[in-house]
Amino acid sequence: MELILAKIAVSIATVLGLSVLAERAGPRVAGVLSGYPLGTAILLYFIAIEQGITFASESAVYALPGLIATLTFLYVYFLVSKISVSLPVLVQIILSSCGAFTGFLAVSWVFQLAALSLPIAAVVLLIAIFVALVLFRKIENVRILNRVRLTKWVVMLRAALAAVIVLVISGLAAWIGPRWSGLLSGFPVTLYPMMLILHFTYGAEPVHTLIRNFPRGMGALWVYILAVTLGYPVLGLGWGTLCAFGAATVYLVSYSTLVWMRQKSVQADG
Repeated sequence: MELILAKIAVSIATVLGLSVLAERAGPRVAGVLSGYPLGTAILLYFIAIEQGITFASESAVYALPGLIATLTFLYVYFLVSKISVSLPVLVQIILSSCGAFTGFLAVSWVFQLAALSLPIAAVVLLIAIFVALVLFRKIENVRILNRVRLTKWVVMLRAALAAVIVLVISGLAAWIGPRWSGLLSGFPVTLYPMMLILHFTYGAEPVHTLIRNFPRGMGALWVYILAVTLGYPVLGLGWGTLCAFGAATVYLVSYSTLVWMRQKSVQADG
């Protein structure tokens, strides 16, 4: 029971923090920071606690192609929501979610058939990130102008969605094995609930902005998963997780600094 409560508490804190960030700083910033290893880290950590370090390390290898499934999830959501824009917003959300889940599971099913090594999985994900950056580049950035008050209903829905996803995926790990556990750990646990709330509250455009900027922060996820795969067997769960977060943070700070410097350079030239 304590472990279940811990999963719920961590999930709630993470998704609420990201949701508040999206409303205050805009979906563009939140999209980049969604690449920070929040949902994946939560799932791999609890999988390691329940199934052991060896199981979690193997799952982490398949978390890399699991992120390719996540990119598919986001792109399909974007395409379906764009096509269905004339329909009522709830219908848009249902159709977009169904299409996105279908894409995620289809890609995951393909990858679970392959025996992947860490180097191959890492290279394949890098290629997928590059392709996603090209595909998502034409999506327009839209800022939320009117912030919606965090009502009890909004808080409960965000918390419930994130907690349920974490509980289901981590709970199924022993039954579905390390490959499927790793693939499913790539699911956007913290991002998807926020997408639903933004879509329902503001429409599809801010969600598209979130999707557009997600691949830009995925390098942090890539670094984190590599660090977990290599670090868990050597450093153990606690230190392995801490070092992996440190490596991901260094990447994200470095990336954000480079982007800021480039923007300053462009403004100076203009």
